[in-house]
Amino acid sequence: MSKDMAHDLEGQLIALVGGSGFIGTHVAQALLARGARLRVCSRHPERGFRLKTLGGLGKIQLVAVDVTKPHTLEKALTGCDAVVNLVGAFTGKLDAVQGSGAGTLAGIARAKGARAFVHVSAIGADAGSSVAYASTKAAGETAVLAAFPEAVVLRPSVVFGEDDAFINLFAGLIASAPVMPVFAADSRFQPVFVDDVADAIANVLAAPADFAGKTFELGGPEQITIGDLNRRIAKAAVRSPRFLELPDGISAAFATLTGWLPGAPMSKDQWTLLRQGNVVSGTLPGLAELGVQARPLGLFLDRWMVRFRKHGRFGARTKAA
Repeated sequence: MSKDMAHDLEGQLIALVGGSGFIGTHVAQALLARGARLRVCSRHPERGFRLKTLGGLGKIQLVAVDVTKPHTLEKALTGCDAVVNLVGAFTGKLDAVQGSGAGTLAGIARAKGARAFVHVSAIGADAGSSVAYASTKAAGETAVLAAFPEAVVLRPSVVFGEDDAFINLFAGLIASAPVMPVFAADSRFQPVFVDDVADAIANVLAAPADFAGKTFELGGPEQITIGDLNRRIAKAAVRSPRFLELPDGISAAFATLTGWLPGAPMSKDQWTLLRQGNVVSGTLPGLAELGVQARPLGLFLDRWMVRFRKHGRFGARTKAA
């Protein structure tokens, strides 16, 4: 962080709606470091208790809200200078949560006097998609901009971090199975570091007029395939499973037949999105235009995968000097 950015959010009260999850934790840390006060809004505020240790006394307030119940939002957004919407889901009442519900949230934020609104969507947002997740993400963008025209829409690719549920899912499977089936092995995505996303959000909130009404696609510095990701994780974890790249017909059938089961690694909708890939289009501005230099997965992977090695940090052999 540059010296002039150290306190550029000093004293501002920012609501993080859906802020107790993976991305929200990192956004909270970035905003607190720049002087903001936070109101972390979630259906389960107790999940945000760990955030209390990130800020000083009175810097973080935890509030129970439900985006499908507008009256809870009206109370939570009162007095806020800015709002960040991090709410998203793959199942349930998706329109009420991330479609029309996002528009309702933006409208309430505007009515309560918020000067800025950041809406975190996804690269896969597509109004014409047969997958409800993608179509409601697109609907949410439209609804947000209709209710709050100065809002900024951010569309990240797959977001990775040490505590994510994506890289760690693959790593756990690779560490536990001698044979690793790989779905959509040649599909490409552009993983983006969670702290880069957090910095982008902080930069928008520090100068909202500079980005008002714009949509940004947030991708990392490289495009990689699912197959390559698995091989990179295995190498970093010092594991040697046999990778079995499944034909699309078989992997789609597997996701369809088992995706509804509790704990299933992938649903049919998730497989469809995975198969489509997840890379920036190149037609919209990205992290660079938000003042962020994207960091690659390779910068962190060896260190993060230590816990998945057979004997942890004692498992990797090093050559004698």
